[in-house]
Amino acid sequence: MSLHGKTALVTGAARGLGRAEALELGRLGARVVVNDLDAEVESTAEAIRAEGGEALARAGDVADFGEAEQLVRLALDTYGSLDVLVNNAGILRDRMVFSMSEEEWDSVVRVHLKGHFNTTRFAAAHWRERSKSEGGPVHGRIVNTSSESFLAGSAGQPNYAAAKGGIVGLTTSTALALAKYGVTANAICPRARTRMTEDVFQGFAPPEEGPDPLAPEHVAPLVGYLAGPAAERITGQLFVVHGGTVVLMERPRVAAKFDTAKDFFTAEELDGVLTPYFAERPPQEGFAASEVLGLKKE
Repeated sequence: MSLHGKTALVTGAARGLGRAEALELGRLGARVVVNDLDAEVESTAEAIRAEGGEALARAGDVADFGEAEQLVRLALDTYGSLDVLVNNAGILRDRMVFSMSEEEWDSVVRVHLKGHFNTTRFAAAHWRERSKSEGGPVHGRIVNTSSESFLAGSAGQPNYAAAKGGIVGLTTSTALALAKYGVTANAICPRARTRMTEDVFQGFAPPEEGPDPLAPEHVAPLVGYLAGPAAERITGQLFVVHGGTVVLMERPRVAAKFDTAKDFFTAEELDGVLTPYFAERPPQEGFAASEVLGLKKE
């Protein structure tokens, strides 16, 4: 599981999930470049160095194309390689779809989806060139951060859910494009109590004794594993991770198939097959919070 000699870049690493993931990669021996828009990201680098690791911090906006390029270049210029990319940076601008402003939509999609693309684009180009020059596969690992708001729906987060769904599409496309170079790309849906999710988990108090099932430290080991050599055969996958549990999600499967009795469907014929089918099933309103979280609300 050692990452000694490898270099990792972690975005959104000032606190919460990104910080826990960066510390885990440092514990496994990686040299870590940590990024966040918040200058407090330096404290994460200091924590890694305090444990005997190597780390460098850079405050900047990964949704800026040029800044993302500079981040990848910083890793290469400082440590001579880039082997792991963990995309975690994100923001929330929650509102119902009928009340959401254009800025609230654009800002969330920009930071989450474009931010993931930007760093991926430059890391992927580097690994492609390195593979060509070395004449074979290279150690390249991408771990992207999606969310169960994409899987189960989240009424007050249409921007966030859409961006997180887009990240899964970006991940699977990237996995296919980079497989020939030995590079893997996977996505995780973490459940973690962070500053960004404190409103989401209101009412789900930490236990009085024992570890908090929503602690970011439950998520970090999976990121460390996916970043390492043992995960070389795992790519294009989506994991839900929290509190000592890792769930591998299946790709969508066909639930039912309907064929026309003629050359083309008509609206009337579709009414005859689809309406009875859905009439026999309960309304699809998504999952209740308790079902999605698997937690008991006080």
